[in-house]
Parts: sequence; structure tokens; C-alpha cells
Amino acid sequence: MGIIILDQKQLSFTHIDGIKFSEISDVAYYQKVKKLFLVSDEGKLFTFNARFTEKIEDLQPLAAAKLTKKSAKKFKKWRRDSEGMTLDGKGRLLISFEGKAKIGYFHKNSNQYGHMIRQYKLPKKLRASKNYRSRNKSLEALAWHPKYGTLTAAEWPLKKDDKKRQTIYALNGKEWHFKAEAEEKSAISAIEVMDDGNLLVLERSFTGLMNPFVVTLKKVYIRNCKKKMCKTKVLAKMNSHKGWDVDNFEGLAKVGKHRYVMISDDNDNFFQKTLLIYFEVLDQF
Repeated sequence: MGIIILDQKQLSFTHIDGIKFSEISDVAYYQKVKKLFLVSDEGKLFTFNARFTEKIEDLQPLAAAKLTKKSAKKFKKWRRDSEGMTLDGKGRLLISFEGKAKIGYFHKNSNQYGHMIRQYKLPKKLRASKNYRSRNKSLEALAWHPKYGTLTAAEWPLKKDDKKRQTIYALNGKEWHFKAEAEEKSAISAIEVMDDGNLLVLERSFTGLMNPFVVTLKKVYIRNCKKKMCKTKVLAKMNSHKGWDVDNFEGLAKVGKHRYVMISDDNDNFFQKTLLIYFEVLDQF
């Protein structure tokens, strides 16, 4: 494989600050202050103290809040499906949503923790729910690139696109395309920018309890990609029918040079876990 797993932790919390801890969909790390942010697809935000060396040295919950609109009012149920999260170059916390697709900038501290500050304008094709394969298959992933700014991706390609032609969108309208993995219904669950400016993409394929659950980590070469389809390279493929005890990994964050964490969604199910896996990408080319 092109990765080495350094450590892992199971996050076993019932509530943090009175808010139920479950269904984590993405993660972001603010290296400057050693804070790890976790977002739930139920519209909840959690903050942890976290430090990463050769192992996960520290992981302590600090705060939790429900995400709210600028007015401090709650999001309606079908508008609070927070799926992607990142920190931009100025340390602003950005979160993307399914349901009614949107990307917002949120307070990450102070007494307005979790309140939306502003909403970003999406490329035209990403604005209408009718363009997605379903309302629950829209803005699943989010990352910030020092050259291209905020990047996002739908879980599945848009209706007009081929089912195996995945797309990364920059908010300024630039696009990059790559081929999804061969497994049935292989979908983007998270993206992160690598040290060399290319993308680390987390894909997962789940088609039923009797079928293999497959999680793929792949590198997508968006730098200098002028072709219709960008080059990709599989770094790791974890298949539940080939000895891997894999869960529903949905989140990805860079925490150090060539080092990342990925996190699983427990689906608010007693039989599933919230796992944080710390790993290093070995293949840099």
C-alpha cells in the first residue's frame, strides 16, 4: 500500500456539552492551535484538543454546538445535513451541506460558536437540487487549496454526467474530472489537499450487507491536469471481504506533513463505531 497506519482511536462519547456525539461526517485540523473539528451530518459541531506525533498523543473534547443560521435560528431538518468541512488559508471554518446544497463560513469559537457568518456563492450547476442524482447526494466533500481556493465535490456525479466521471469543483468555476473506482456505486466521501498540491480522495462503495464494503484512498493529480480525465493512483484499498475490518469512513483531514486522519460515521448505530485512523502517505509521486 501507499500508506502506513500509525495509530487509531475509538471515540466513545455519549454526549459532549449536552449534545449527542454521533454520525461524524468530516474532520478538519487547525495545526496552529492544535484543535480538531468534527462535524456531524445532523448539523452538530464538536471541537477537540488534539496533538499528533508518531502517535495520537492527545484527543480531548472541548466544546459542542448545533449549527445555526446567521440569525442564530436552527436549520430546518432537511437543510442541516452537514457533510464536508475544511479550514481555509485564514483559518476560517467552512462547512458544506447536502439536502439544499450550500457552503457556509461558521464561527469556530466565542459565544457564537457554530453560527453561520456567511454563505458562499456556488457555481451555477451546483445550485439547483434537480441537478444532483438525489437530494442526499450533493456536496459531500470540501477542501481548501492554496492556489484554487475552496474545492468541493458531490458524492455522486451530477445527473447529466457519466456515473463513473467524478468532478472536483472550485468555487470560481474551474473543474477537474477523474474516474471513479470500479466497485459499484463508488462515491466520494471526502477530499483533502496534499503537500504537493494534488488531492487525496476517499471513496467508498456499499451496496448491501451481504456485499463487500470497500474504502479506497487515491491520489488525484489535479496539478497541470489539462486532459479530460486527471491521472489517479490508488494508495490503499480496504475490502471487508478481504480481511479488512472497515467501517463507514466519511471524513479526511491533513494533520502534518504527509500525515492525515480519516474518521468513520457510526450511523447512530450501536453496532458501529466512530474510529479515527492516523496514517502517513508514503508514495509522494
